[in-house]
Amino acid sequence: MSAVAQITGAWAASALLMAVLWLIQRTRGNAAIVDVAWSFATASLGAWFALSADGYPPRRLIVAAMVAVWGARLGAHLWKRVASEREDGRYRRMREEWGAKTQRNMLIFFQIQALWAVMFALPMLAAARNTSAPLGWLDGVGVALWMVSLSGESIADRQLARFRANRLNRGRVCRDGLWRYSRHPNYFFEWLHWWAYVCLAAGSPLWWITPVGVATMLYFLTKVTGIPPTEAHALRSRGDAYREYQRTTSAFIPWPSKGQR
Repeated sequence: MSAVAQITGAWAASALLMAVLWLIQRTRGNAAIVDVAWSFATASLGAWFALSADGYPPRRLIVAAMVAVWGARLGAHLWKRVASEREDGRYRRMREEWGAKTQRNMLIFFQIQALWAVMFALPMLAAARNTSAPLGWLDGVGVALWMVSLSGESIADRQLARFRANRLNRGRVCRDGLWRYSRHPNYFFEWLHWWAYVCLAAGSPLWWITPVGVATMLYFLTKVTGIPPTEAHALRSRGDAYREYQRTTSAFIPWPSKGQR
């Protein structure tokens, strides 16, 4: 199957899924399901790309397995939050700002998420279309990066969940474990994950897509949907305590705080 046919089919499926989920959020009043859907959709598209591509079969299987595990872990983690908590503050703020235009804008927003799911599955397609054989050291580096990133993000998520579960920590800032070295270690390891496909795609005719994917994910996490709205909400809810955390702790890359240097 050609890359164009793969991408077109992926977009159609993703757009239909997001349209259905928009109707569900309209009924239930929780737009955070789009985050869960993006994770599962990106992973599903990535796995399908890998299994239907024409690259070296062992590498295609590796990519499919990596994508499936990554998506299942992230999607399950997000679903646990969505199912047990009220709608994320980012979406409540959107509703307040959009007013009567909320549902129209939400539909557009959900369809943009459909495009993003396809866009972020493209590095996986690039890796799966790599015909280089046999597997080489760069493939090993890619798998190692994937393992480190998945482990780091899982640890960061568990540490934050454990902190939030303790009622005595309400209103406080989490500085446990990895959160002592980065204000957003989960985002850092999520970004690191995309470097795995840069290594696996080396030699692919679509290799150029993978560094673009890394740069785009970095931009989204640090400038758009990741750090900015998360920190804005933290400042509103934790005030000076979070300002002190910002002053002393790295925003993204895990690094000793100013008091530890």
